[in-house]
Amino acid sequence: MTKAYWVSAYRAIHNADALAEYAKLAGPALAEAGAKFLARGMPAAVKESGEMQRLVVVEFESLQAALAAYDSPGYKAALKALGDNAVVRDIRIVEGT
Repeated sequence: MTKAYWVSAYRAIHNADALAEYAKLAGPALAEAGAKFLARGMPAAVKESGEMQRLVVVEFESLQAALAAYDSPGYKAALKALGDNAVVRDIRIVEGT
């Protein structure tokens, strides 16, 4: 089975407290869904058209698991804690090769 990955790029963080509350809920919810956090934080280097922004890479056993994790009740609670304006981010879900 091909693994899948969430790649989250945080373009702006407007409310660090809301992001911290989200992280408290999202981490356990994603772990329950089988997630393995591969990287998170600021880039060590940015090349070409990249931007210096927080990045999170999470691995799942399959595309179905990655999609189900996003739609899970635990992750929905984390999103509710994050709110609508705490961050501007881009989450992409992609299958591995």
